Amino acid sequence: MKVVRAALAAAFLMLGAATAFAVQPDEMLSDPALEARARAISAELRCMVCQNQSIDDSDAELARDLRVLVRERLSAGDSDRQVLDFVVARYGEFVLLRPPLNARNAALWAAPVLILLIGGLFVALRGRGNRGKTGNPLSEAEKRELRNILGD
Repeated sequence: MKVVRAALAAAFLMLGAATAFAVQPDEMLSDPALEARARAISAELRCMVCQNQSIDDSDAELARDLRVLVRERLSAGDSDRQVLDFVVARYGEFVLLRPPLNARNAALWAAPVLILLIGGLFVALRGRGNRGKTGNPLSEAEKRELRNILGD
């Protein structure tokens, strides 16, 4: 049992290490302040291959290229905003892990709420429309047949 636990623990540690070391030593900047800025920017950018990871966490070749690009732009003197704007201009807003709410994507943000409201309205109106409505009353022949079936 201890061997199994140790093997599981080792497997989880290796999985964690795989994502922790996505940024290679040859990519890192010698200036700690610039490297910290690069890491902060990289955490905001989506890996276009993995899509649910930041480029800082991804081992994909495209993520590496983007990390290098971010560091090159910072080394050239760009501000954090300029680097992000450059990458967005090149790859579109999809590259941002947290895209801003704007006129272009407002429908995507509002769609779930609108669908819930329309569905709730439909259910409310459908339920309200059936209240107070009764079916056609039974004829005398149907009432006699019902009494026969029930044994009354």
